[in-house]
Amino acid sequence: MALEIKKVEYFNILIENTAGEAYDLLSKFAKGGIGLLAFKAIPVGHKTQFSLFPNDIPKMKVEAKKAGVNIAGPHTALIIKSNSDDPGECAGIFKKLSEVDIHVSESSGIADIYGSYGVVLYIKQEDCEKAIAALI
Repeated sequence: MALEIKKVEYFNILIENTAGEAYDLLSKFAKGGIGLLAFKAIPVGHKTQFSLFPNDIPKMKVEAKKAGVNIAGPHTALIIKSNSDDPGECAGIFKKLSEVDIHVSESSGIADIYGSYGVVLYIKQEDCEKAIAALI
């Protein structure tokens, strides 16, 4: 299992769940030069919660303040990339973490047509180094 693992920080932002709001939010950060490593959007009642994983944390904070966007965080996660197409590899990640008593509170992933995949694991900050050690 050859994994690329990166500890990352992300911010949660709650917006109205109406047409154009996602564009408005994402374009504010794009105009500020913020690249995203990942993002997620989920419904929360009549609103949408975005989790944004910026490539530049200090710049994200500055741009959010300038744009008047209320951000919660930073929170921690691990982004894992693999070039393997082994169907059991992702399960193996969760097995190794469970063996060292690390709880993954949430995860999401994506595969590509070339047989590689990526997964985001939402874990406690204090568990990040232990998780990385268990996975390498």
